[in-house]
Amino acid sequence: MSLKIAIQGIKGSNHHQVAKECFGNTVDLVECLSFDGLVQELLNGNADQGIMAIENSIAGSIIPNYALLDQNNLHIIGEHYLGIHHNLMVTKGQKITAIEEVHSHPMALLQCKDFFKSYPKIKLVEDVDTAETAKRIQEQRLLNVAAIAPKVAAELYDLEIIAHEIQTIKNNATRFIIVKTKNSVLPETEINKASLRFITEHKRGSLAAVLNVMSDCNLNLTKIQSLPVIEQPWKYSFFVDVTFDSYEHYKKAKSLLGIMAEELMVLGEYKNARL
Repeated sequence: MSLKIAIQGIKGSNHHQVAKECFGNTVDLVECLSFDGLVQELLNGNADQGIMAIENSIAGSIIPNYALLDQNNLHIIGEHYLGIHHNLMVTKGQKITAIEEVHSHPMALLQCKDFFKSYPKIKLVEDVDTAETAKRIQEQRLLNVAAIAPKVAAELYDLEIIAHEIQTIKNNATRFIIVKTKNSVLPETEINKASLRFITEHKRGSLAAVLNVMSDCNLNLTKIQSLPVIEQPWKYSFFVDVTFDSYEHYKKAKSLLGIMAEELMVLGEYKNARL
């Protein structure tokens, strides 16, 4: 029985590319037009695992996805980094001078803003997904409308790329996480990264004390993100990613943090995909 993988978007999207690189071409894709929908497919048992973008090297954290992880008790079992390549594509035969509107995901539009400064008459329209827009252009044979999407979308939906690599910063990458409703236990020898969520006391130096413990235990803090604690004004939970060479060092830090923090949750222990 094929593994069912939920992705945000449809075939031809960056999430689809990550699914191919992580799992090959034999999986069943569960296409979702929102991250909320993706989580629901996992919770309903319609998908075995999900792929979620969590941060971009240009735009930073995708904060709503941290909240989805927290609120739905999802477990991170792995991660994947993907270079992002934005291409402008149209119904075959169209020229860029004829384009009136460009539709794509808000993040894609944001990452290509500088390109469109040379085309002030083109209207930028936010849409749910890069590849879904490309598919709609093909199905409806839209003229004067372009999509920003990965190269594979042009191949899948028989569109013509009229401008390649239009992202402002060429070295653009997104980190994706692989999630499940249940934890996937790896041997300790294979684990060298962890994602944690904790709440500290609301007093001076409490966060600094926690960070010092991580440093003293030889953990490398690669990410920290705060979110408000719902129904507790001015209180925050902290989401951190740490890497380490020794699981024993991490285990010691986790034990100490469990004592120091008001609340500690392990979101995932997995292999670092960026060594």
